[in-house]
Amino acid sequence: GILTTLSQTNGKYKYDYATIPFLAEVFKLIVSSVFLWRELKKSPPPKMTTDWKSVRLFPIPSVIYLIHNNVQFATLMYVDTSTYQIMGNLKIVTTGILFRLFLKKKLSNLQWMAIVLLAVGTTTSQVKGCGEASCDSLFSAPIQGYMLGILSACLSALAGVYTEFLMKKNNDSLYWQNIQLYTFGSIFNMARLVVDDFRGGFEKGPWWQRLFNGYSITTWLVVLNLGSTGLLVSWLMKYADNIVKVYSTSMAMLLTMVLSVFLFSFKPTLQLFLGIIVCMMSLHMYFAPPHMLVDIPPAIKSDPESLVNVPVD
Repeated sequence: GILTTLSQTNGKYKYDYATIPFLAEVFKLIVSSVFLWRELKKSPPPKMTTDWKSVRLFPIPSVIYLIHNNVQFATLMYVDTSTYQIMGNLKIVTTGILFRLFLKKKLSNLQWMAIVLLAVGTTTSQVKGCGEASCDSLFSAPIQGYMLGILSACLSALAGVYTEFLMKKNNDSLYWQNIQLYTFGSIFNMARLVVDDFRGGFEKGPWWQRLFNGYSITTWLVVLNLGSTGLLVSWLMKYADNIVKVYSTSMAMLLTMVLSVFLFSFKPTLQLFLGIIVCMMSLHMYFAPPHMLVDIPPAIKSDPESLVNVPVD
């Protein structure tokens, strides 16, 4: 978020923003290919499932994200950006629900409470002062905006849960799975650039001629950041789960707000401090062992010498 803000000039992008996710997907595809090539040199070689029944499942997350992006734009037609940002925290709860339903992962009551607390904490940190207009706009949007916001949260959670299912359904190499994901991701993002060309009547020329127009060092850092984040998320999906990803994303968002205080003279609010405290409590509640959260009295053991032998005659 900070890098994206730095890459703007007077609030406007000097480049075609749609090229950023495309280049990020290409970057992830290249890095994964290099790591897979290194794995292939080792013995035994990594497991790689190549049958069509397995490969055909990998375009589905790209399709879900494509629909999700269009729903995002539709939602912003009915609600302002502050309301949309707050509604986006619903994906924390929907991720937990889909995580339980589709992946059959059982969560304790304390963990469910922690997930709800995380959503409350992130929402609290994003709410502005009650005297500001955005506070009133939160409950003044039409019903279509709220319905689309809920749909957006469900699609985001569905894409994450489905990606975790793909990563864990077999013992294939992580890098081979990444290549399949990012190949289809690159194709869909390129298709978006082509559609933008047709919509604009090729006024600015074909997309490959303006691919790097307006790029600066900061813009390339944005591409590198998005690509590296995607690779780390795939590692989380393979060896951890979606809940860890949700906590990582939420904590990163709070860290962004804190860094904004120093980089952009952002004025911290009481809501920000309260949100950080609630999120830290949620983090401890979800991952800490139960005996650290609840004082469980030690079991009282009977003294063998106090037992009385009763003969049965």
